[in-house]
Amino acid sequence: MILAAAQTKPKRGDIDSNLLDHYRLIKIAGEKGANLIAFPELSITGYERENAAGLAFTKDDSRIDHLKELAVEYNIIIIAGAPIQTETGMFIGEFIIFPDHSVSIYTKQFLHEGEDEFFQPSFDYNPTVTLENQKISFAICADTDHPQHPENASKKETSIYVASIFFTPNGIPNAYRNLQSYAQKHQMHVLMANFSGESWGTPSAGKSAFWNNKGELVAQMNDSDSGILLLENKNDNWTSEIIID
Repeated sequence: MILAAAQTKPKRGDIDSNLLDHYRLIKIAGEKGANLIAFPELSITGYERENAAGLAFTKDDSRIDHLKELAVEYNIIIIAGAPIQTETGMFIGEFIIFPDHSVSIYTKQFLHEGEDEFFQPSFDYNPTVTLENQKISFAICADTDHPQHPENASKKETSIYVASIFFTPNGIPNAYRNLQSYAQKHQMHVLMANFSGESWGTPSAGKSAFWNNKGELVAQMNDSDSGILLLENKNDNWTSEIIID
């Protein structure tokens, strides 16, 4: 199994440019044999609150069609974030795109202060994915601040916890502490993807990372590069590679 965390520098509200970044990084990961690639929170639009309604995607949005094609071409599961408008409200969500053309969505369950002015939390969209007999659960940013979230994932017999985040330099130490703790406590591998550069007029912390199910930090990116963190599991031993874009 090969997992990838994409660390990107989004252009604020520039969906076309950000999608091009997704295509390029998916191709790189796919050519390396990755089975799954995770992008940061709201990766397609960049982190947005006030402008989210104008940038929102629908569940069957045609703008993800090429992502679906790439999932098929490279036989890879793609996790890409966007504001998602459904019949019940506006959510901070992510598309989980499969190599068989199917798409699921995950919606953020716990919101940061201020996000509730523009988004709703939801537990209604909470899929799990099985990859090589490993069950995968998903989280978006503030979800990881709530121990209940990884605990619920553990109750589903999750073995890989994938967190797509937007954390600033001030917030990243706490994110690291939490994710390391969850990996160790629940015996889950944890893959985390964060932005580098700026989003929402605020610096991002980068440092996308992976912890094994003993809570050991296997690899991390730095705070400024964009690219991919690749993790390969051979006989229960994880090795890593960082590709700078």
